[in-house]
Formats: sequence, structure tokens, C-alpha cells
Amino acid sequence: MDLYVILGLASGAKTSDIKRAYRRLARRYHPDINPGDATAQAMYGQICEAYETLVDPDRRREYDTVGGRRLAVPPAASFEFSGFDFSSAAHGAQAATFTELFAELLHPTDSTDPSRAEGGADLHAVLTIPFVELMTGVERQVVVTRQDVCAACSGTGHVRTNEARCTACHGSGTVRWARGHMVFTKTCGVCHGTGRRRSERCAVCFGHGRSARTEAVPVCVPPGVQHGTRLRVPGHGHAGRNGGAAGDLFVTIQVQPHPVYRREGDDLHMTLLVGVHEAGLGARIEVPTLDGPVGLRIPPATQAGQRFTLTDRGVPRAAGGRGNLIVEVRIVLPPLADDRARELVRELGRLYGNPVPRT
Repeated sequence: MDLYVILGLASGAKTSDIKRAYRRLARRYHPDINPGDATAQAMYGQICEAYETLVDPDRRREYDTVGGRRLAVPPAASFEFSGFDFSSAAHGAQAATFTELFAELLHPTDSTDPSRAEGGADLHAVLTIPFVELMTGVERQVVVTRQDVCAACSGTGHVRTNEARCTACHGSGTVRWARGHMVFTKTCGVCHGTGRRRSERCAVCFGHGRSARTEAVPVCVPPGVQHGTRLRVPGHGHAGRNGGAAGDLFVTIQVQPHPVYRREGDDLHMTLLVGVHEAGLGARIEVPTLDGPVGLRIPPATQAGQRFTLTDRGVPRAAGGRGNLIVEVRIVLPPLADDRARELVRELGRLYGNPVPRT
């Protein structure tokens, strides 16, 4: 079964073309629009399968690489030209294109066991946290919509019923359908040629065994997590098929920037505004940290750009302990609001001279 042919697309089709083709064909072959039409039901299932595979980048890449669109018809898929009917021709929405006419004949269903367990696809989400929550870590909930095992049929896609004659083939085990002037016969896909039905397609998941479900997944963000870290929550991706393991949920952490601190590894950096008199004579200044204010002694003759280290005031490390807080001094000149202030600065200049060579 060539998934591209089912959707009427070329192998290099864009994702937008895949979605557009799926919407068009799903409306055309939906069981609610074609009640009792087993062929339309089978076609609808193939359309959904093709869409789910090709719209997912990882599954599409795997299919394109090792999917192997085969041209040989397996023995189990026997087709018979039962004759030609020239009394009428299909027109409009019922008319088949050449691709639809020979898609199942030239590209039959993969011979792989359809009951083989298949793992579910992964999901991805983004979680944004405030900077201050890096200190203690936090547990948040991420709302995702995923394909979960259908509760009505336990993921089988069918529910048990009393054995009865197959209504799709009327007990014959084969079905006939026309495309234009040609009539075809093949094994009934509903009862698999037995002519008897022991189950029917699940009305909740339309036979897919999975149904959409929205849930809030708790995510534990550890202390000191880096911006861009991707956390894995096992088993919260899409459900697998035929009992296969569910995929995982990958959550990318985005940390909001802080107005005061800049992070470099496990260390934090900040700028401390110091007055001229404090830098010249020395002072004790309270420095804001993530743990609260901490007193820092500024020695006399402190220069602009000088750095001081507050040990264990940074971000928690994964291996234990914490980084440091690096404080860089920035000297701020006072406003010279009157003549006395300007005269004091001139006096300081006469006493101090020119400390920095300008050539």
C-alpha cells in the first residue's frame, strides 16, 4: 500500500498538501457519508493510516527510507476482472481517477502482520518557568492532546457481537465494486472471506483502536535546570497500536530572564551601583541575592569594574552544592546640583591629579 498514492500525492508532497488531500478524501469516504459501504469504510481507514504516517516527520522519514512501496501483488490479495458494464458510467464525486482505480491493485497492503505491535509516536511541548524557581525546582502541569487507547474497544478497533452473516458481502466472502465501466471482485475485508461476522467496528474510534484525549501531565522541573533543557516524561506520548508501548512526552524548558541576574553556567552575575564616596572611602552595602539581602564590604579605593565573589549564592548544581554570585562594581557620579558640589569635585581633581595616562 503506497501511502502517497492513497492520498493522490507525489512522494515529495508538502505537509500542507498532505493535510489538504486528507480533508478532501476523508469527507468523501467517511462512514457517516457512506453508510453500509464496506469499500468506502476500508478506503477511509487507509486514508487515515496514510495521513497519520505522512504528517508525522519521524514516521514519514522512516517510511520513505525503509517503507518499501512494493509493486508485486501478494497471493492473499487476489483481484478478478469480473466483466465490464457499459450501461452506465460514474460521474462527479463517484468517478474514480486512474490512481484510485489501480492503487490497491498495484500497491497492495503491506504483507507485514497487521496485528504486530507498534510503538506510539512521541509528543513535544514547551514549559516556561520564572527565573526564581530555579532555586528549588517546581512541579508544573503541561496540557497535551494525544491519541490514547480507546476505552470502548480496549484498543482493538472492534467490539464482539453475536455471530451473524456478514452484511458487507452478504455471506459470500467476496465483494464486488465498480469503477466506471469495470467491475472488480476481491476478498471481503470485513469478514476476511469467511462470510460471517463475529465483531463490528468500534463506533467510538472508527476501528482505529485509538481516540483523542486531552490531559494535564505533571512535569517535575529539577533545581538549577538550564534554559533549553529537554525533559522526558515516559509513556505520555501517543498510544501504540496492537498493544505497543506508548511514545514519550518531551518537554523543553524555557527560563524567563531575570531583571538583575545574568546566568553563566552555575554562576550568577550582577552589577552593583556604588557611589563615588563609597568607592573612595569604603562602605558596607547590602547586595540582593536569591536568598535575600547579604552584606558586602567595599574596601577603600575600589575601582569601577572590580568584581567580588559571594560563595554559594548562585544556582544549584546537579551534582550538589551551588555556584557563586559575581558582583561587578559600577561607580555612579552624584548630580552636581550647586556650586559647592562642583567646587568639591574641582578640589578632588586638584588633589588627585590625572591618574590615567591618555596616550
